[in-house]
Amino acid sequence: MKKLLLVAVAAVVSANLTAQEVRFGAKAGYSLSTLKFKNGKNSETTDPSHTFYVGGLVEYKISDKFGLQGEILYSQLGGKVSKSVKDQDNDYFKIQNKMIFGTLMVPVSAKYFITEGLSVSAGASFGYILTAKSKTVTDLGLGGIIPGFELEGNDETDIKDQTNKLNIAPFLGAEYMLENGLFFDARYNMGVSNLAKNPIDGEKTTNSFLQVGVGFKFGGN
Repeated sequence: MKKLLLVAVAAVVSANLTAQEVRFGAKAGYSLSTLKFKNGKNSETTDPSHTFYVGGLVEYKISDKFGLQGEILYSQLGGKVSKSVKDQDNDYFKIQNKMIFGTLMVPVSAKYFITEGLSVSAGASFGYILTAKSKTVTDLGLGGIIPGFELEGNDETDIKDQTNKLNIAPFLGAEYMLENGLFFDARYNMGVSNLAKNPIDGEKTTNSFLQVGVGFKFGGN
């Protein structure tokens, strides 16, 4: 009887070790980031900022269906607000204010594998804001002579002292990986942390962002 139990335990352990798999990898891609400002019942969402992200990951596959993944990524998140201004000659030009947060992110997620290559995930990104700047750009247009010509002012402002450093964003995502380790993924991160360091009357600033990217995983048993 004891021998049978030992054989059974050995079989379970062996099957578990076979199912486990560790992979390391790198990834990069496109981020679409917005800021949401709330003050009481009023709220406003900025125009999106188009930026990038890059970093590395480790995936631990617990079984054929479940796994865990941790990452370290860097991205310049934020948002922008544009408005048209009329000068003395009744000509319009656009002024754009950009808020840029250089953020080091540590996303942690649980994964469910629908098939061997296709998985969905849920988790949270824990971001640490390294730099925070507010920058104003004037789009002159020049009457269509040089479309989109921009003149950058000298009013770039460091707002790190006004910004909370922690940016937590729960996310949902999906990934498809080919047999050679190349993968494509997408996720939406919904910011919940208040980035305003000294809010007045319930003010809240949150940062949400969409990520679409490509990467490569190597390793395993």
